[in-house]
Amino acid sequence: MSKKKADGLKSQYYSIILDSIADGVFTVDRRWRITSFNKAAERITGFSREEAIGQFCYEIFRSDQCFERCPLRETMETGREIVNREVQILDRFNREVPLSVSTALLRDERGRVIGGVETFRDLSALKELEGEVKEKYSFGDIVSRNPRMLEIFKILPEVASSDATVLIVGESGTGKELLAQAIHDLSPRREGPLVKVNCAAVPETLLESELFGYVKGAFTDAKRDKPGRFKLAEGGTVFLDEIGDMPLALQAKLLRVLESKEYEPLGATHTERADVRVLAATNKDLEEMVKEGTFREDLFYRLNVFKIELPPLRERKEDIPLLLEHFIERFNRKTGKEIKGLTEEALRLLLDHPWPGNVRELQNVIEHAFILCKDRWIKPEHLPQYLQAPPSTPPRGSLREVERELIEKALRRHGGNITEAARELGIHRTTLWRKLKRYHLL
Repeated sequence: MSKKKADGLKSQYYSIILDSIADGVFTVDRRWRITSFNKAAERITGFSREEAIGQFCYEIFRSDQCFERCPLRETMETGREIVNREVQILDRFNREVPLSVSTALLRDERGRVIGGVETFRDLSALKELEGEVKEKYSFGDIVSRNPRMLEIFKILPEVASSDATVLIVGESGTGKELLAQAIHDLSPRREGPLVKVNCAAVPETLLESELFGYVKGAFTDAKRDKPGRFKLAEGGTVFLDEIGDMPLALQAKLLRVLESKEYEPLGATHTERADVRVLAATNKDLEEMVKEGTFREDLFYRLNVFKIELPPLRERKEDIPLLLEHFIERFNRKTGKEIKGLTEEALRLLLDHPWPGNVRELQNVIEHAFILCKDRWIKPEHLPQYLQAPPSTPPRGSLREVERELIEKALRRHGGNITEAARELGIHRTTLWRKLKRYHLL
C-alpha cells in the first residue's frame, strides 16, 4: 500500500473516531485556522464542518475569552494543557452557549508543534439544572436545603405581602439582615427605602435622635433640623437590628410608633406620622428579658406579631456544601479567579467545625482562603489557622461517609421516600438510587 493511500485511510479513521465522540473537537494550525471539526462541534456551534474549516477559530466560536484569556492560545504559548475551563460562546444563531473546554498541543512525528486541539462540552443542560436547584434552594441571597429553612422560604412571600411587624430571631451571623432584605424586596413597599439601624452600635444617648430625628435648637449643637431613620424610611421599611439592646426609655417611644404610627422628633412640638413597616431582629431571648424586667412586655407582643427563628449553622450542616458553592461563585466573580472548590481534607475540616459565628464566619473563612489560594482548589493550608487540624489528629472519615450520612438523614426525614429525599438533596431520583446501591442502603 502506498504511503499516500495509507495516510488517506489513517485520516479517514481519525475522522470516524472524532465523529463518534459526544464532545465537540476541533484542531487549528499555527495560524489559528481550523483544520478539523467533528459532528458534535457542528451540533453545539450550529456551523457545518465545511463552513468552519479554514476559518479563524475566533470567527466560529466568538468566545468571551477569545482575545484576552483564550485557553487554546494559552496552551499554544505556554505548552500547558487546560482542563475543564468554563467559557461562553455565541453559536451560529447568536445564542449564548456555556462550554467546558480542554486544550492540548498537536505535534508531528518529530515532536514539533504544528497546532492545537480543543475539546468542548455543552454545559447548557447542566447550567439549567443548576439554575433550577439554586431557585429551589435560595431566597434572595439566602441559600439552604435545610428543612427548617425551606419551611421559612415557603411562608416568606405571604409574610412579605402583609404589612405586619416581623421579629427575626437567631444567633449572630445566621442571616437575619439578609432575611429582612428579602422580606422588604418581596413586599408592596419594595419601591420604598429599607433603612437599617443597629440598636447595639448606636450610643444610648444618640439612639433616640437617630431614630426620630431632631429639630433646630433641640440641643446646643442642633444647628438645623435632622430627619431620623423613620422619616428617611417613609413609604418603606425600618429594620431594627439587635432590638434587645434598645434602652427601656426608648422602648416606650417605639411602642407608640407601632401602635399609633406616630412619633415626635427630639425637641419638636408637633407629631409626625410614620408610614413605615417595622422589621426587628435579635440574638437575645426577649421572653427571658421580659421576665427580668429589661424589655417591655407590651413592646415584645407588638414586635412578636410574626416570629421567624433562623437555625444556627451547626444545626444545618447539610447547607455547608451549598453555601461553599455560593461563596466561591461570588468571590470568583469579585476576584477574577477560577477556584473550583475545596479538597476533601479542607471540606472535612469545615464540616467538623461547630461554627459559632455561623454563616458569616463561613463567608469570612472562604474570603480568607481566596487570598491565599493560587490554585483551583482550596486546601487546608489556605484556611485560617484555627481551622487547621494538628498534624497528630487522625482523619475522621471521608467525603463518601459524609455523603452517606446526609442521604441517610434525608431518607429518615421523609420516611424512606426516595423521590422526596432526592428533591431535598437537590439531585435526580435515579442519581439517589445509584448512591443508595453504592452505599448498600437499599
